[in-house]
Amino acid sequence: MESLLKHRLQEDMKTAMRAKDSKRLGVIRLINAAIKQREVDERITLDDEQVITVLSKMIKQRNDSIDQYGQAGRQDLVETEAYELKVIEEYLPPALSEDELAGLIEQAVAQTGAQSIKDMGKVMGVLKSQIQGRADMGAVGARIKARLG
Repeated sequence: MESLLKHRLQEDMKTAMRAKDSKRLGVIRLINAAIKQREVDERITLDDEQVITVLSKMIKQRNDSIDQYGQAGRQDLVETEAYELKVIEEYLPPALSEDELAGLIEQAVAQTGAQSIKDMGKVMGVLKSQIQGRADMGAVGARIKARLG
């Protein structure tokens, strides 16, 4: 299945080229390179869900870099990473609200019949595809643990 996200990235890259927006163009090229790298490494064509996984990983990397550069007092690098982060986030689906997330967790718990922390993996398995790129997986894990614990 053709990835709508990859198509959108290609169109946005052309737009950035025409507008001579080299900063944005550079970030879009980084995204495309990360997608292409995964496709070549795994000999597959990524669908939208897999592209979102790549974008989520890139966001996590940018957040880690921002923390490290901030601690090192490198504000110039913090600003560069923050800009890249902002552009990458444009390609993710809208974030889930707290209520939507709570509802999805309750649904997954009911669907899997989860009773205790031991069942956390089942719940995460059900939720992962629904919330990928729309919520921080670490925070979701903590909420599931609190719900089951």
